[in-house]
Amino acid sequence: MLFRPTTVHDLDRTAAYAVHAVDDPVSGIAEDRYRAELAERRFRPEWTWVAERDGEILARAVWWGRSDSEHPVALDCLHVSRSVEDRAGLAAGLIAAGQRAFRTAGATQDPQYNLSLPGGWRQDPALAAAVAWRKAAAASAGLGEEVERLRYEWIPAAGVPPRTGRLVFSPEPDDEAFVAVFRSIARGSLDIATRRDVAALGADRQARDDLDFYRNCPGERDWWRLARTPDGTVVGMALPSRTPYHPNVGYLGVVPEFRGRGHIDEILAEITRFHAARGAQRITATTDTVNVPMAAAFDRAGYRTTEIRLVFEAPAG
Repeated sequence: MLFRPTTVHDLDRTAAYAVHAVDDPVSGIAEDRYRAELAERRFRPEWTWVAERDGEILARAVWWGRSDSEHPVALDCLHVSRSVEDRAGLAAGLIAAGQRAFRTAGATQDPQYNLSLPGGWRQDPALAAAVAWRKAAAASAGLGEEVERLRYEWIPAAGVPPRTGRLVFSPEPDDEAFVAVFRSIARGSLDIATRRDVAALGADRQARDDLDFYRNCPGERDWWRLARTPDGTVVGMALPSRTPYHPNVGYLGVVPEFRGRGHIDEILAEITRFHAARGAQRITATTDTVNVPMAAAFDRAGYRTTEIRLVFEAPAG
Protein backbone atom coordinates (compact mmCIF):
# COMPACT_ATOMS: atom_id res chain seq x y z
CA MET A 1 0.00 0.00 0.00
CA LEU A 2 1.33 3.43 -0.95
CA PHE A 3 0.53 6.40 1.27
CA ARG A 4 1.31 9.68 -0.46
CA PRO A 5 0.31 13.33 -0.78
CA THR A 6 -1.50 14.29 -3.94
CA THR A 7 -0.24 16.56 -6.68
CA VAL A 8 -2.02 18.88 -9.10
CA HIS A 9 -2.07 15.98 -11.56
CA ASP A 10 -4.33 14.00 -9.19
CA LEU A 11 -6.92 16.75 -8.91
CA ASP A 12 -9.76 15.23 -10.93
CA ARG A 13 -9.54 11.83 -9.22
CA THR A 14 -9.09 13.13 -5.68
CA ALA A 15 -11.77 15.82 -6.00
CA ALA A 16 -14.36 13.24 -7.10
CA TYR A 17 -13.24 10.41 -4.81
CA ALA A 18 -15.86 10.69 -2.05
CA VAL A 19 -18.65 10.91 -4.60
CA HIS A 20 -17.73 8.04 -6.88
CA ALA A 21 -15.64 5.63 -4.81
CA VAL A 22 -17.18 5.58 -1.34
CA ASP A 23 -20.35 4.14 0.12
CA ASP A 24 -20.38 5.82 3.52
CA PRO A 25 -23.07 7.45 5.69
CA VAL A 26 -20.60 10.08 6.93
CA SER A 27 -20.90 13.06 4.64
CA GLY A 28 -17.93 13.92 2.48
CA ILE A 29 -16.71 17.00 0.64
CA ALA A 30 -18.56 17.74 -2.58
CA GLU A 31 -16.32 18.17 -5.59
CA ASP A 32 -17.23 21.82 -6.09
CA ARG A 33 -16.42 22.64 -2.46
CA TYR A 34 -13.13 20.76 -2.65
CA ARG A 35 -12.08 22.77 -5.70
CA ALA A 36 -13.23 26.04 -4.13
CA GLU A 37 -11.26 25.38 -0.95
CA LEU A 38 -8.19 24.52 -3.02
CA ALA A 39 -8.51 27.85 -4.80
CA GLU A 40 -8.53 29.61 -1.40
CA ARG A 41 -5.57 27.50 -0.18
CA ARG A 42 -7.60 26.11 2.72
CA PHE A 43 -7.10 22.70 1.10
CA ARG A 44 -3.79 22.05 -0.66
CA PRO A 45 -2.53 19.13 -2.74
CA GLU A 46 0.20 18.41 -0.18
CA TRP A 47 -2.44 18.36 2.59
CA THR A 48 -4.58 15.81 0.74
CA TRP A 49 -3.25 12.28 1.16
CA VAL A 50 -4.34 9.06 -0.50
CA ALA A 51 -3.79 5.36 0.07
CA GLU A 52 -3.17 3.79 -3.32
CA ARG A 53 -2.68 0.23 -4.54
CA ASP A 54 -1.98 -0.65 -8.16
CA GLY A 55 -3.07 2.83 -9.19
CA GLU A 56 -6.43 2.62 -7.37
CA ILE A 57 -7.21 5.14 -4.64
CA LEU A 58 -8.60 3.23 -1.65
CA ALA A 59 -8.66 6.03 0.91
CA ARG A 60 -8.44 9.81 1.06
CA ALA A 61 -7.63 12.13 3.96
CA VAL A 62 -8.12 15.87 3.52
CA TRP A 63 -6.52 18.27 5.98
CA TRP A 64 -7.67 21.89 6.30
CA GLY A 65 -5.98 25.13 7.29
CA ARG A 66 -6.53 28.84 6.93
CA SER A 67 -5.34 30.46 3.72
CA ASP A 68 -2.31 31.85 5.52
CA SER A 69 -1.57 28.71 7.57
CA GLU A 70 1.93 27.29 7.31
CA HIS A 71 0.71 23.87 8.41
CA PRO A 72 -2.72 22.19 8.42
CA VAL A 73 -4.97 22.82 11.41
CA ALA A 74 -7.39 19.90 11.25
CA LEU A 75 -8.18 16.69 9.41
CA ASP A 76 -11.45 17.69 7.78
CA CYS A 77 -12.48 14.57 5.87
CA LEU A 78 -11.53 10.88 5.95
CA HIS A 79 -12.97 8.15 3.75
CA VAL A 80 -11.96 4.57 2.99
CA SER A 81 -13.49 2.47 0.24
CA ARG A 82 -15.89 -0.21 1.43
CA SER A 83 -13.84 -2.82 -0.43
CA VAL A 84 -11.12 -2.47 2.23
CA GLU A 85 -11.50 -5.13 4.92
CA ASP A 86 -9.67 -3.26 7.71
CA ARG A 87 -10.85 0.30 7.22
CA ALA A 88 -9.59 1.45 10.62
CA GLY A 89 -6.12 0.02 10.01
CA LEU A 90 -5.76 1.59 6.57
CA ALA A 91 -7.08 4.93 7.80
CA ALA A 92 -4.68 4.91 10.76
CA GLY A 93 -1.74 4.33 8.43
CA LEU A 94 -2.86 7.14 6.15
CA ILE A 95 -3.32 9.62 9.02
CA ALA A 96 0.05 8.71 10.52
CA ALA A 97 1.82 9.11 7.17
CA GLY A 98 0.39 12.60 6.78
CA GLN A 99 1.29 13.54 10.35
CA ARG A 100 4.89 12.42 9.89
CA ALA A 101 5.18 14.56 6.77
CA PHE A 102 3.74 17.60 8.52
CA ARG A 103 6.17 17.14 11.41
CA THR A 104 9.07 16.87 8.96
CA ALA A 105 7.87 20.13 7.38
CA GLY A 106 8.04 21.87 10.77
CA ALA A 107 4.64 21.36 12.41
CA THR A 108 4.98 21.18 16.19
CA GLN A 109 1.74 19.31 16.91
CA ASP A 110 -0.53 16.90 15.10
CA PRO A 111 -3.71 18.43 13.65
CA GLN A 112 -6.93 17.39 15.36
CA TYR A 113 -9.57 15.40 13.48
CA ASN A 114 -13.02 17.03 13.28
CA LEU A 115 -15.92 14.75 12.46
CA SER A 116 -19.27 16.44 11.79
CA LEU A 117 -22.42 14.43 12.45
CA PRO A 118 -26.17 14.93 12.62
CA GLY A 119 -27.97 14.89 15.94
CA GLY A 120 -29.01 11.42 17.06
CA TRP A 121 -26.20 9.73 15.16
CA ARG A 122 -25.78 7.10 17.87
CA GLN A 123 -29.25 5.75 17.10
CA ASP A 124 -28.32 5.14 13.46
CA PRO A 125 -26.42 1.79 13.27
CA ALA A 126 -24.70 2.63 9.99
CA LEU A 127 -23.53 6.01 11.24
CA ALA A 128 -22.41 4.57 14.57
CA ALA A 129 -20.33 1.93 12.77
CA ALA A 130 -18.80 4.55 10.47
CA VAL A 131 -17.81 6.64 13.51
CA ALA A 132 -16.39 3.59 15.31
CA TRP A 133 -13.74 2.77 12.72
CA ARG A 134 -12.77 6.43 12.39
CA LYS A 135 -12.41 6.73 16.16
CA ALA A 136 -10.21 3.61 16.21
CA ALA A 137 -8.08 4.99 13.38
CA ALA A 138 -7.63 8.35 15.10
CA ALA A 139 -6.61 6.67 18.37
CA SER A 140 -4.09 4.44 16.57
CA ALA A 141 -2.56 7.55 14.97
CA GLY A 142 -2.13 9.24 18.36
CA LEU A 143 -5.36 11.28 18.43
CA GLY A 144 -6.77 9.51 21.45
CA GLU A 145 -8.43 12.42 23.27
CA GLU A 146 -12.11 12.84 22.34
CA VAL A 147 -14.42 15.81 22.85
CA GLU A 148 -18.03 16.02 21.68
CA ARG A 149 -19.21 19.51 20.80
CA LEU A 150 -22.47 21.16 19.77
CA ARG A 151 -22.38 23.51 16.80
CA TYR A 152 -24.83 26.40 17.04
CA GLU A 153 -26.12 28.97 14.59
CA TRP A 154 -27.94 32.29 14.98
CA ILE A 155 -29.90 33.90 12.14
CA PRO A 156 -31.71 37.27 12.17
CA ALA A 157 -35.12 35.63 12.55
CA ALA A 158 -34.05 34.70 16.09
CA GLY A 159 -34.04 38.38 17.01
CA VAL A 160 -31.45 40.73 18.47
CA PRO A 161 -31.42 40.92 22.28
CA PRO A 162 -31.79 44.40 23.81
CA ARG A 163 -29.31 45.96 26.22
CA THR A 164 -30.29 45.76 29.87
CA GLY A 165 -27.65 48.02 31.41
CA ARG A 166 -26.57 45.33 33.88
CA LEU A 167 -23.10 45.22 32.31
CA VAL A 168 -20.91 47.78 30.58
CA PHE A 169 -18.76 46.61 27.65
CA SER A 170 -15.59 48.48 26.79
CA PRO A 171 -12.48 47.94 24.63
CA GLU A 172 -9.16 47.32 26.33
CA PRO A 173 -5.90 47.85 24.38
CA ASP A 174 -3.71 46.06 26.93
CA ASP A 175 -3.44 42.34 26.14
CA GLU A 176 -2.38 41.67 29.73
CA ALA A 177 -5.85 42.65 30.92
CA PHE A 178 -7.33 39.94 28.73
CA VAL A 179 -4.69 37.42 29.84
CA ALA A 180 -5.76 38.02 33.43
CA VAL A 181 -9.42 37.41 32.58
CA PHE A 182 -8.61 34.31 30.50
CA ARG A 183 -6.71 32.98 33.52
CA SER A 184 -9.57 33.74 35.89
CA ILE A 185 -12.27 32.26 33.66
CA ALA A 186 -10.26 29.03 33.39
CA ARG A 187 -10.77 28.40 37.14
CA GLY A 188 -13.64 25.96 37.40
CA SER A 189 -14.25 26.02 33.65
CA LEU A 190 -16.41 23.24 32.21
CA ASP A 191 -14.63 23.49 28.84
CA ILE A 192 -12.67 20.27 28.34
CA ALA A 193 -9.83 21.76 26.29
CA THR A 194 -9.32 24.54 28.84
CA ARG A 195 -9.14 22.08 31.72
CA ARG A 196 -6.70 19.82 29.87
CA ASP A 197 -4.45 22.70 28.87
CA VAL A 198 -4.36 24.17 32.37
CA ALA A 199 -3.38 20.76 33.75
CA ALA A 200 -0.71 20.22 31.10
CA LEU A 201 0.66 23.74 30.64
CA GLY A 202 -0.24 25.75 33.72
CA ALA A 203 -2.77 28.55 34.04
CA ASP A 204 -0.59 31.37 32.69
CA ARG A 205 0.64 29.49 29.60
CA GLN A 206 -2.91 28.33 28.85
CA ALA A 207 -4.24 31.89 29.09
CA ARG A 208 -1.52 33.25 26.81
CA ASP A 209 -2.05 30.46 24.29
CA ASP A 210 -5.76 31.29 24.23
CA LEU A 211 -5.01 34.95 23.63
CA ASP A 212 -2.62 34.09 20.79
CA PHE A 213 -5.18 31.76 19.24
CA TYR A 214 -7.92 34.39 19.12
CA ARG A 215 -5.50 37.07 17.96
CA ASN A 216 -4.71 34.84 14.97
CA CYS A 217 -8.36 34.21 14.07
CA PRO A 218 -9.84 36.17 11.14
CA GLY A 219 -11.75 38.46 13.57
CA GLU A 220 -10.32 41.83 14.63
CA ARG A 221 -8.58 42.45 17.95
CA ASP A 222 -10.40 45.76 18.41
CA TRP A 223 -13.73 43.90 18.52
CA TRP A 224 -12.87 42.49 21.95
CA ARG A 225 -14.63 43.84 25.04
CA LEU A 226 -14.26 43.49 28.78
CA ALA A 227 -17.54 43.17 30.64
CA ARG A 228 -17.89 45.18 33.86
CA THR A 229 -20.56 46.06 36.35
CA PRO A 230 -21.59 49.73 36.29
CA ASP A 231 -19.18 50.38 39.20
CA GLY A 232 -16.26 49.07 37.11
CA THR A 233 -15.75 45.56 38.51
CA VAL A 234 -14.63 43.07 35.83
CA VAL A 235 -17.21 40.31 35.33
CA GLY A 236 -15.93 38.62 32.18
CA MET A 237 -15.23 39.25 28.53
CA ALA A 238 -16.73 39.04 25.05
CA LEU A 239 -14.55 38.22 22.06
CA PRO A 240 -16.59 38.39 18.83
CA SER A 241 -14.60 36.73 16.05
CA ARG A 242 -14.83 35.10 12.64
CA THR A 243 -14.07 31.84 10.91
CA PRO A 244 -13.02 31.99 7.25
CA TYR A 245 -16.71 31.51 6.45
CA HIS A 246 -18.91 33.32 8.99
CA PRO A 247 -18.92 35.65 11.99
CA ASN A 248 -18.77 33.57 15.12
CA VAL A 249 -19.08 33.92 18.86
CA GLY A 250 -15.38 33.35 19.42
CA TYR A 251 -14.87 33.35 23.18
CA LEU A 252 -16.92 34.47 26.15
CA GLY A 253 -16.85 33.78 29.85
CA VAL A 254 -17.64 34.94 33.36
CA VAL A 255 -15.10 35.04 36.20
CA PRO A 256 -15.88 32.61 39.04
CA GLU A 257 -17.01 35.28 41.53
CA PHE A 258 -19.89 36.35 39.26
CA ARG A 259 -21.12 33.00 37.94
CA GLY A 260 -24.70 31.93 38.46
CA ARG A 261 -26.17 35.44 38.12
CA GLY A 262 -27.19 35.36 34.46
CA HIS A 263 -24.21 37.38 33.24
CA ILE A 264 -23.39 34.80 30.56
CA ASP A 265 -26.65 35.77 28.83
CA GLU A 266 -25.63 39.43 28.86
CA ILE A 267 -22.20 38.68 27.39
CA LEU A 268 -23.54 36.40 24.66
CA ALA A 269 -26.15 39.05 23.84
CA GLU A 270 -23.38 41.64 23.42
CA ILE A 271 -21.56 39.43 20.89
CA THR A 272 -24.82 38.77 19.03
CA ARG A 273 -25.64 42.50 18.89
CA PHE A 274 -22.13 43.29 17.69
CA HIS A 275 -22.29 40.95 14.72
CA ALA A 276 -25.92 41.75 13.94
CA ALA A 277 -25.09 45.48 13.79
CA ARG A 278 -22.48 44.66 11.16
CA GLY A 279 -25.10 42.90 9.04
CA ALA A 280 -24.41 39.27 9.95
CA GLN A 281 -26.89 36.84 8.42
CA ARG A 282 -25.42 33.93 10.34
CA ILE A 283 -23.37 33.66 13.52
CA THR A 284 -21.82 30.32 14.42
CA ALA A 285 -20.67 28.98 17.77
CA THR A 286 -19.62 25.75 19.47
CA THR A 287 -19.53 24.42 23.00
CA ASP A 288 -18.79 21.07 24.61
CA THR A 289 -21.81 18.88 25.30
CA VAL A 290 -20.73 18.66 28.94
CA ASN A 291 -20.84 22.45 29.27
CA VAL A 292 -24.53 22.44 30.07
CA PRO A 293 -24.77 26.08 31.29
CA MET A 294 -23.22 27.41 28.08
CA ALA A 295 -25.45 25.23 25.90
CA ALA A 296 -28.48 26.49 27.82
CA ALA A 297 -27.38 30.09 27.25
CA PHE A 298 -27.20 29.50 23.51
CA ASP A 299 -30.66 27.96 23.59
CA ARG A 300 -32.08 30.95 25.48
CA ALA A 301 -30.47 33.37 23.03
CA GLY A 302 -32.17 31.77 20.02
CA TYR A 303 -29.18 29.88 18.69
CA ARG A 304 -30.11 26.49 17.25
CA THR A 305 -28.04 23.32 17.15
CA THR A 306 -27.04 22.42 13.58
CA GLU A 307 -24.68 19.47 14.12
CA ILE A 308 -22.63 17.42 16.51
CA ARG A 309 -18.87 17.63 16.15
CA LEU A 310 -16.54 14.94 17.46
CA VAL A 311 -12.99 16.20 17.93
CA PHE A 312 -10.13 13.72 18.19
CA GLU A 313 -6.77 15.17 19.20
CA ALA A 314 -3.41 14.35 20.70
CA PRO A 315 -3.09 14.69 24.49
CA ALA A 316 -2.02 18.16 25.64
CA GLY A 317 1.57 18.56 26.68
